[in-house]
Amino acid sequence: MKLETIQAGRITGVHGIRGELRVLPRDGDPDFLTRFRTFYMDGQPVTPAACRVHKGTVLMKLPGVEDRTAAEALRGKDLYIRREDADLPDGEWFDDELLGLEVYNGETGECVGELTAVETYPASKVYTIRGVKEFMVPAVKDAFILSIDMENNRMDIRVWEGLDA
Repeated sequence: MKLETIQAGRITGVHGIRGELRVLPRDGDPDFLTRFRTFYMDGQPVTPAACRVHKGTVLMKLPGVEDRTAAEALRGKDLYIRREDADLPDGEWFDDELLGLEVYNGETGECVGELTAVETYPASKVYTIRGVKEFMVPAVKDAFILSIDMENNRMDIRVWEGLDA
């Protein structure tokens, strides 16, 4: 399902004494977050005065957050972006958009379950499919993931022997 807003990161702490925030990116790429001019926090738009990458996290300065105490009050808040601002290439989706897709065996057309979770591992992401049984599928395009059709809420996968679909 194509979402209007996507969780992009979470404020995890403070950097220094001048109100700079540490933001942990949700999908692991801190450079991705620096491309956005507007974020949404508690449903309200916020435009960072500064945004840079430092040691795998994003350091962000928000207007009105001038000291460490004000920044500490924002710890644990989630930052969202508008999906249309992300400008992802065709055929790429955010993890949250994939949740709830009906998953089908690409060879037989049989529904094998629903995509219920996306986990990130060093080699690739892994999708958890819950049907009669729960099983995991590496998110490797063409090897396991044959197609994703967001319009019809459908993902086709290649079921290999031992996959237990």
